[in-house]
Amino acid sequence: MADKKRDLIKIIFQNFFKSLRPRQFRGNYIGEDYFGNKYYEIPANPSIGKRKPSRWFEPADKEAFDQELTAEWEAWLRGRRDAPPTKEELIQNLQIMEMKKRNAEKLEAKYKKNTSAPSTSAIGTYPKYEEFEIIPNKDPEKK
Repeated sequence: MADKKRDLIKIIFQNFFKSLRPRQFRGNYIGEDYFGNKYYEIPANPSIGKRKPSRWFEPADKEAFDQELTAEWEAWLRGRRDAPPTKEELIQNLQIMEMKKRNAEKLEAKYKKNTSAPSTSAIGTYPKYEEFEIIPNKDPEKK
């Protein structure tokens, strides 16, 4: 019984001294996106009970609350991907995004030339046709 008690006291003191060790407060610089945001991480340390890494970013404009993030970096921040995105991956996705914008502009210009949109001010009442009944089971109106 005395050995178990000594082991317990030993474990308590070991944990107490481990808790006094300095912890990492500044994160490791991980990368930067094309908006100028910088991303940091403090890795997980299971020995002190920290199972997930702490991840955050510093925006390029410190006053901007609605800061735009790329999808790849946002997935990394939220823990949906383990490895941060590479510069090649960011460049490739940026090129795809720009290509989609160009194609959308081309399609919009093409359909604006071919069709003229009806003006909403010219919309009148529902049209009446001579061959259709206005009141059921009655003869259509004759002019």
